[in-house]
Amino acid sequence: MFLLLPFDSLVVNLLGISITVLFTLLLVFIIVPAIFGVSFGIRKVYMKTLLKIFQWATLRIERGAKEKNHPLYKPYVNGIIAKEPTSLEEEIKEMRRSGSSKALDTPEFELSDIFYFCRKGIETIMDDEVTKRFSAEELESWNLLSRTNYNFQYISLRLTVLWGLGVLIRYCFLLPLRIALAFTGISLLVTGTTVVGYLPNGRCKEFLSKHVHLMCYRICVRALTAIITYHDRENRPRNGGICVANHTSPIDVIILASDGYYAMVGQIHGGLMGVIQRAMVKACPHVWFERSEVKDRHLVARRLTEHVQDKSKLPILIFPEGTCINNTSVMMFKKGSFEIGATVYPVAIKYDPQFGDAFWNSSKYGMVTYLLRMMTSWAIVCSVWYLPPMTRQPEEDAVQFANRVKSAIARQGGLVDLLWDGGLKREKVKDAFKEEQQKLYSKMIVGNHEDRSRS
Repeated sequence: MFLLLPFDSLVVNLLGISITVLFTLLLVFIIVPAIFGVSFGIRKVYMKTLLKIFQWATLRIERGAKEKNHPLYKPYVNGIIAKEPTSLEEEIKEMRRSGSSKALDTPEFELSDIFYFCRKGIETIMDDEVTKRFSAEELESWNLLSRTNYNFQYISLRLTVLWGLGVLIRYCFLLPLRIALAFTGISLLVTGTTVVGYLPNGRCKEFLSKHVHLMCYRICVRALTAIITYHDRENRPRNGGICVANHTSPIDVIILASDGYYAMVGQIHGGLMGVIQRAMVKACPHVWFERSEVKDRHLVARRLTEHVQDKSKLPILIFPEGTCINNTSVMMFKKGSFEIGATVYPVAIKYDPQFGDAFWNSSKYGMVTYLLRMMTSWAIVCSVWYLPPMTRQPEEDAVQFANRVKSAIARQGGLVDLLWDGGLKREKVKDAFKEEQQKLYSKMIVGNHEDRSRS
């Protein structure tokens, strides 16, 4: 037993040296650069290396599939049905023109009109442009994450070994490193904001609060190996305004807050999230609501209005879609944040799914599972565009203003601009949408009848 003591002592010493070296590397190459907002370019070299590996692996899969006569799955990026933007009336008239020898407006109703609605229904079932926005974006190439591609099957020993090596790197090296960084960032955020919260209000408190938030969010960004490119920084949101962005993931907040200083809006939580919220609000005027208050639209609007009217307060960060979309499109913006009358600063966020899928499918994965998937992906790569500020025009209502902002974000981010409500993720289509189609058709029929009566 006593003979083993020197060995035990050696193991303890080696373990202590390893932890010291790891902490030193974290401090020198990640934490200190995060504090000062600088980068050594290591993540960009890492990204370029991964791209070359992905390209080689994809070519090897395609070559192996041809050799073994295996069909390759190719996702339909633009949909499986070619559609042209035409109105209900135009399409029905075209069907009547090609299928009937009678005048287009002779009968109030033709049996052939049914085929229009049948075709539309089948198209919607086969190529639903709404529900496919709530599932992971499909990739044309393989990124060594088998969960994001259907093409992977055994091709060669070398390719399989490469995939296995990737699993070891992601789970045995990157995952522990990222967990340590996330723990460091969250601990510093809670500790730093709590300490700053005890300082008297003034420029010193505001300065320290800003830099504590930025430092901690930048550390959390590095915990995801996030490689972010910010464009048009001169358009960054300013005090007294509202920053609105498309919503893909809970990490959208970290992505934006690592480059700017925002007041967050949200519901008060319990547990760890509640501890973080209580610490943050001591150092910065965030807008937190009780569960019972969230459903009171007038109360929410009043609190937000009071915040933005004080030009000394931080810009509010809001995601008007109200739910996460898979970063292929932008869906309907809720009008509430556009009724306030404040200057709106649109921001477009576009993720590159090659390195890791940032989309949170909340109906499929819990928060812990989602974060585990994020921390075991290769990296989070995205671009952020700050668009010029926009204000509501005199002739616009809140819905029109929201749609104009949404269109600008979709256009800049290369996303599909959809009118559908993101609430369809969990709810059925509202009867109002069905009634709208019925009204259009009845208006066309009644309109024809009235025209004949006048003649």
